[in-house]
Parts: sequence; structure tokens; C-alpha cells
Amino acid sequence: MSKYLVNKFLYTVDRDHELTERYREDPAGTVAWWEEEMAGRILNCIASETTTWLSFTDPERAALATHDHVALFELGAHPFLTLTLWIAMFERDFAEPLGMQLDYAAKLAHVDMPYPDITT
Repeated sequence: MSKYLVNKFLYTVDRDHELTERYREDPAGTVAWWEEEMAGRILNCIASETTTWLSFTDPERAALATHDHVALFELGAHPFLTLTLWIAMFERDFAEPLGMQLDYAAKLAHVDMPYPDITT
């Protein structure tokens, strides 16, 4: 797994309101755009210094494109990054306080320790 790239995607999308909304409304399109336009620049400061070797694996791309935080966690994505992004995208869909967070946790309840390695 290219954990760094997945975590960088989650981090950068969460820090840009317009990109967060774009990812909420069109996850597959946003993932494809970000991988094509941003992944190669993510390690570089200058746009002319790009790389072509950074890309998501098929399971990563599928999990990101379907907002599947359980699969992302199982693949090693950092749970704090998915949680903060999911709060930004989905908290408004729940009427009860902490509803989104409780749903997030319930979907991960089957995971036993030791947890997947989240180091990058």
C-alpha cells in the first residue's frame, strides 16, 4: 500500500473546503483528478519538478472512490485522517449528537488488536 499517498490525499482534501465538498459529491471523480493532477507533485515544491511513479493501488483507489473508511483502515490509512475528513463530509447527515462518529466506530468494531500498521 502507498500509505503515504493515501494519507496525503486524506490530509489535503480535509484542509480545503471546496475539495472536501467535491470529494463528498463526486468521490470517484475527485480521486481520479487528484491522482492525475496532484499525486506527482505532492513531494515537490515546484510544479515543474513532478514525478510519474506515485499512484494509488487498485484497492486504495476503490476504497477512496467509495468512501470506505473501513477498507482504508484495513489497508493502513491513518484513522485520525479518515475520521476528521468524514466528520467534515458526513456529520451533517446525522441528527443525533456524535451520530457520525458513533457510526464510524461501529463500522470498525469488528477490528481486533493489534490494529493494522498505520506507519508511513
